[in-house]
Amino acid sequence: MLDHMTFRVTDIARAKAFYSAALAPLGYSLAFDGHYGSNIVGFAFPDAAEPDGKKADVWFIDGPSPYGGPPATTGCHLAWRAQSRAQVDAFYQAALAAGGRDNGAPGLRPDYHPNYYGAFVIDPEGNNIEAVCHLAE
Repeated sequence: MLDHMTFRVTDIARAKAFYSAALAPLGYSLAFDGHYGSNIVGFAFPDAAEPDGKKADVWFIDGPSPYGGPPATTGCHLAWRAQSRAQVDAFYQAALAAGGRDNGAPGLRPDYHPNYYGAFVIDPEGNNIEAVCHLAE
């Protein structure tokens, strides 16, 4: 089971604005905005099992790692589970309105499985981001 993930970006303000909008329909909110070696933002989902009632599981750090590598994380596929098909639709619209590029409109992907309902957007760094609902509606 994954606990959290971190991605490097070339413009932390742009990432903060984009992901604040794109993830809001899925129940995420900005949980951390500060400096920890570099500027960093973290997004959390409500989680009653956590001491503060939320769990930051996706983080974005401004600029390249001091240990080398590319200046930004690009070309990744990040998928968030949605609780309904309506959330998938709202994610897609919010991500496009925030500057994302279409990479697959909301709809069923029966070749994945009969109830796979997803939407795909290219984020400002070139990552393929997705919201997916696995429930029959």
